Amino acid sequence: MPRRARLDAPGTLHHVMVRGIERGKIVNDVTDRKDFVRRLAKLAVGTKTAIYAWALMSNHAHILLRSSEYGLSGFMRRLLTGYAIFYNRRHRRWGHLFQNRYKSIICEEDAYFKELVRYIHLNPLRAKLVKTLAQLDRYRWCGHSVLMGRVKNDWQNRDYVLKWFGPKQAEAKKAYRKYVQKGINEGRRPDLVGGGLIRSLGGWSAVKALRRSADRELSDERILGSGEFVKRVIKEAESQIKYQLPVKEHHQKIDELIAKLCKNGKVSIEELRSGSRRKEVSGIRARIAIGLVKNQGVALAEVARRLGVSTSAISKIIKRARN
Repeated sequence: MPRRARLDAPGTLHHVMVRGIERGKIVNDVTDRKDFVRRLAKLAVGTKTAIYAWALMSNHAHILLRSSEYGLSGFMRRLLTGYAIFYNRRHRRWGHLFQNRYKSIICEEDAYFKELVRYIHLNPLRAKLVKTLAQLDRYRWCGHSVLMGRVKNDWQNRDYVLKWFGPKQAEAKKAYRKYVQKGINEGRRPDLVGGGLIRSLGGWSAVKALRRSADRELSDERILGSGEFVKRVIKEAESQIKYQLPVKEHHQKIDELIAKLCKNGKVSIEELRSGSRRKEVSGIRARIAIGLVKNQGVALAEVARRLGVSTSAISKIIKRARN
């Protein structure tokens, strides 16, 4: 059965997994690890790709990211190709280092963001690369240590993640660590990385319950989320063909609309993208979202990234406008 095309639009939240070919190692020592992380950091900054969680293991890696205008495929191609060349030269080997196709799952943010951050950051503990949560707090090859403030990575979007756990950083950090600790005994989570209905509904128990009720739920192996979310993502992907413009013209139209409405509403673009809930800012944000989605066919995920809010927030704005 042929592989299905990847789904992506700027602003889409992805859980990306890369594995060594035939389960082989992708890092042998600290030098390898430093180079992989250095490349990830440089690309994140250069392409304005937001990195929320990551874990570099011996034979695989997890990354939770929000794609930029550069796109997921371009980002991953540069990361994996560049690193593979470095690794092969250093270790005097030939051939593929990674499995031919990395795995990427589009994720419903409101429902799964916190769980994915926890799941990814617990990988070193599950694999026994560290023995305790206290050791994980200081483990430099995983984004958890950055959230805990023990390792500094300016390229990792620490503030965005901590805001999910509280408005003040100190309190948010404590709440985050407590949340991670609760997840230690959960073990592996096939519902977060599995396929089809298992993933979309959150595990086999939910699938069985759905079958007993004779209900139907749309699912897609490329998407982690509810049937409604799956439907929306697929619809957006299909609509891109209809509204497709040259990349430069597409970006220019978006920038022009944002600048125009911000100027008219006397709101700075910086405040607009800060997530501010001030009445005037929320009003301008709603007008921009409606204009981009309804009039220009821009994907919800891209609009969300441009406006500094979640995809579900844009979806709610559009729904209110229809009522």
